[in-house]
Amino acid sequence: MTAQSISNTVLVSNKALWTGRILSGLVVAFLLLDGAIKLIPLDIVVQTSQELGIPVHLARTLGVMTLAGTVLYAIPRTSLLGAILLTGYLGGAIYTHVRAGSPLFTHTLFGVYLGVLIWGGLWLRDDRVRALLPFAR
Repeated sequence: MTAQSISNTVLVSNKALWTGRILSGLVVAFLLLDGAIKLIPLDIVVQTSQELGIPVHLARTLGVMTLAGTVLYAIPRTSLLGAILLTGYLGGAIYTHVRAGSPLFTHTLFGVYLGVLIWGGLWLRDDRVRALLPFAR
């Protein structure tokens, strides 16, 4: 390998790392806000819970679950566990929206979009995940 190709490899890896950090940071910021409003719970949380058929007294429990998974995802040593837990949580959210007949692309599939960002960010910033889930070039 020439010095130029090594330099390009490091540069691409650095770009991927920062892209992964930014994606993960956006996901963490969103989920921290989402979990926090469920702890209070705000009127919008109560109203949405009722519309989706979720007992309102579970809002705080869902908020704690969201925050716990998000904190685990944000810490590099536990990020894989956090991603797995958040994926399960989002699967439940998707099911809830399917059952309630929510709009497909804006509400029901939002959990899929968030899951793609979770795993995409983790894949870009973690060599272990790239080794586990390799994509051929």
